Amino acid sequence: MRVRVAINGFGTIGKRVADAVALQDDMELVGVSKTRPNHEALLAVRKGYPLYVPEDRVEAFEAAGIKVAGTLEDMLGQAEVVVDATPGGIGAKYKPLYERHGVKQVFQGGEKAHVAELSFNTMCNYEDALGRRSLRVVSCNTTGLLRIICSLHRALGVKAVRAIIVRRGADPKENKRGPINSIVLNPPKLPSHHGEDVKTVLPWLDIMTAAVAVPTTLMHVHFLNIRLSKPASKEQILSVLEEAPRIVLASSSKAGIQSTAELVEYARDLGRPRYDLPELVVWEDSVTVSGNELMLFQAVHQESIVVPENIDAIRAVAKLESDPSKTIEKTDKTLGLKRGWLN
Repeated sequence: MRVRVAINGFGTIGKRVADAVALQDDMELVGVSKTRPNHEALLAVRKGYPLYVPEDRVEAFEAAGIKVAGTLEDMLGQAEVVVDATPGGIGAKYKPLYERHGVKQVFQGGEKAHVAELSFNTMCNYEDALGRRSLRVVSCNTTGLLRIICSLHRALGVKAVRAIIVRRGADPKENKRGPINSIVLNPPKLPSHHGEDVKTVLPWLDIMTAAVAVPTTLMHVHFLNIRLSKPASKEQILSVLEEAPRIVLASSSKAGIQSTAELVEYARDLGRPRYDLPELVVWEDSVTVSGNELMLFQAVHQESIVVPENIDAIRAVAKLESDPSKTIEKTDKTLGLKRGWLN
């Protein structure tokens, strides 16, 4: 069985999800949509992805010499699942259109939680997502937090989390905002929204977060203080993380990686498209345990970390796979994800 998937929005997330869908043998990419004729629209055409646009934009694309396959409504008429990768807050405006076409929906973390039936992370609540009409794949930072929290909770139990999030100032392609000579409280009032977003998936968790934005475009970095249900050793923590999917361990002492710049260079050296690192990166050197208290640093590549979860969300709503470990294995194999150590 192959589920027919449409991608509404072909920007930072949408183009990555489209490429990932095209790699799956149980999915068919029926098309992608853009609202403006630009280099990303040309990229879609070059890749052979059918390009659809809003009805009132057809002439603008034709005037730019970009061939379109039809309108957005034409695309939705062919799809069973739509991945909404439009800018934050826009997806909710499209929801009535999706409902009218009877397609199941996968939204992104830029939308409010109530846009979908369930906020989603594969490693935390995949079974609860099966057959839902709509899911919201949580944001990049929330995805990073949930991956490590649920991995540790499954093995050792997690009682509380305190996190400081050091956010990149802008994505690399952005030119309307960007790094400035400042560290910006983001927001000044505590706690930040990230902990509340985690609780849309894990409502029982005691978590508080704070965030600052800094002058970089590469990745986010988190400092975590986690209270486990029972005392553990560093060796136990590393063993759990080595086995966890979508988490990799980096070492300053062994591999000389102690910055996001070196992680990006590592991804380039691997030949990763767009230097993507969908894996959550945990610095082994930072892992420190005292009784049941754990501290560590981790890095989140904001442009790509949610891509595997989008693929799993499609499988969940379409009920293509009931076992979370099997969808993780399939998705990660097709995307070439690593686990264990960066080497």
